[in-house]
Amino acid sequence: MHVHNFLKTTASLLVIAALSASGCATPNSSAPVAGAAPAAEAAPTVAEAQAYIDNAERELTELNLVGAHTSWVYNTDINSDTEWLNQRQDAITTEALVRLASGAARFQHLDLPPDLARKVNLLRLSLVLPAPQREGAADELSAITTRMQSIYSTSKIDYQGRQVPLDDLEEMMGVERNPARLQEIWTKWHDIAAPMHDDYAHMVEIANQGARDLGFADVGQMWLSNYDMPPEQMEAEVERLWTQLRPLYTQLHCYVRARLNQRYGDAVVPLDQPIRADLLGNMWAQTWGTLYDQVAPPRSGPSYDLTRLLQQQHYDPVRMLRTGERFYTSLGLDALPQTFWERSLIERPRDRDVNCHASAWDIDEKDDIRVKMCIHIDADNFQTVHHELGHNYYQRAYQNLPSLFRNGANDGFHEAIGDFIALNTTPEYLAEIGVIRRNQIPPASADTGLLLNMALDKIAFLPFAYSVDRWRWDVFAGRITPAQYNDAWWQIRLRYQGVRPPAARPAGAFDPGAKYHVAANVPYLRYFLSYVLQFQFYRAACQQAHWSGPLHRCTIYGNREVGANFNRMLEMGASHPWPDALEAFTGSRRLDASAMAEYFQPLSAWLEQQTRGQRCGWQGEDS
Repeated sequence: MHVHNFLKTTASLLVIAALSASGCATPNSSAPVAGAAPAAEAAPTVAEAQAYIDNAERELTELNLVGAHTSWVYNTDINSDTEWLNQRQDAITTEALVRLASGAARFQHLDLPPDLARKVNLLRLSLVLPAPQREGAADELSAITTRMQSIYSTSKIDYQGRQVPLDDLEEMMGVERNPARLQEIWTKWHDIAAPMHDDYAHMVEIANQGARDLGFADVGQMWLSNYDMPPEQMEAEVERLWTQLRPLYTQLHCYVRARLNQRYGDAVVPLDQPIRADLLGNMWAQTWGTLYDQVAPPRSGPSYDLTRLLQQQHYDPVRMLRTGERFYTSLGLDALPQTFWERSLIERPRDRDVNCHASAWDIDEKDDIRVKMCIHIDADNFQTVHHELGHNYYQRAYQNLPSLFRNGANDGFHEAIGDFIALNTTPEYLAEIGVIRRNQIPPASADTGLLLNMALDKIAFLPFAYSVDRWRWDVFAGRITPAQYNDAWWQIRLRYQGVRPPAARPAGAFDPGAKYHVAANVPYLRYFLSYVLQFQFYRAACQQAHWSGPLHRCTIYGNREVGANFNRMLEMGASHPWPDALEAFTGSRRLDASAMAEYFQPLSAWLEQQTRGQRCGWQGEDS
């Protein structure tokens, strides 16, 4: 993608084996049919549970294979036929997963061996949007979700006499500085989501009924049950982590607002109000990295323009990917298979609509791994490539586990792995691979600029990431009704982010749907968690490498000892509760934002000086 936007490099639903599937297999007749209704009077046994899970995993393997191929074809050639195929396969998968999850519920209270108990629970939680077990429900749900995704993926806006797709709009949002033009681009893109409103409300009704059929209060509670702890405890954990990190965000918000005020004046950016979302260099105001040229500290020391260097050195999409691959092989991991290079989509085709949202794919749960992204030669895509390949290397590491364990320890792990590697793309790393010369490495006096640049992505993102699922948890719980969807969206964005739309939004607007992960129903908490986890991984790796300099200058490029430790965690997949996997690499069993705070500590001290005497915060903010 064209902006400093790590979260948009998600592997989406397709990273997750049980969620990316569409298709059906014939169960082995010698084992109990997965999902078949058992005799009412028969008490379940451990042996029956084992046979059920064995059979379910065989079926899931086939479901995943058919579904991944179908989804790939749809996402790389969006038309009425592939949309129909994807919708049909999606319905088949949903029906199968509802059946499998419902059947697994019969065994959840048995005293089972730990591995088997974990598989039963994972199977119960294998759906993002469960359909009720009534005829036609899965087809109806699939039709709605496919329709919303197609609106998002194929929409263009009319701008200055031409039809402009989203990936071009994102680039424009990062470079345009005229507030009237930014408002026009922002408004027209957000308006494309209005037709999703009624579909979304109907989807919530259907999926909530499916969640209740599986024993959950609603879909939001089902999502929160995926973290090896009670949902209310997980919700409290997220609030605890945000409370740790909020002071740094408030400092950053205060500083950026003051610099934007210097550019645009009080009429556009009042110093005591939330910031207009369209002025923050990103379509969703989720990362602010493209504003760096406007907010950079004076006399930050010599630096370099990575985008310019990559273009001067004639990087192309393949070379970008080869460079990312070399980072992983330098840690002792295997090179990517030849099929990766033959089957990935890495440039936008001219002859068809595609979904350019960057994602990593595991087609056969073995060696057919791919990326789908329209690669541009710039600094953002350089990091995105390192991130996406993290998904692929994670997928490959756990490929020999049983089907239900072929996943990340939790969904935040999958996102954190790639971002952890991307944190290592430091000036030292760029010099090591020859992108910059040793004498171009910025001195310590330039660290404030480097850290600010990072914070505009990493710190600015945190409240947005929290807001997306905060809104959805309330929607699924009925605390936000369809009539309140858009107003509540902006109330939450105001509370956590201190941003507002550029103008009053019209009745019927559905601005949440202008974000891919809402239109495509991808849970978003994973990204918030990944930002905490990636810094925990990074600090642990740098400690293992005996790094003695500032944390933000560390790179583990070429360190095979760290690579071996890293791969051992990857190989665990979802076979253990996530605290076990976290402990295996970091030595800690608890999510801890202190690594992130340590990374940005020099910046925090500088921001405190810059904002001294200013009125920070915004109207409507929590006290």
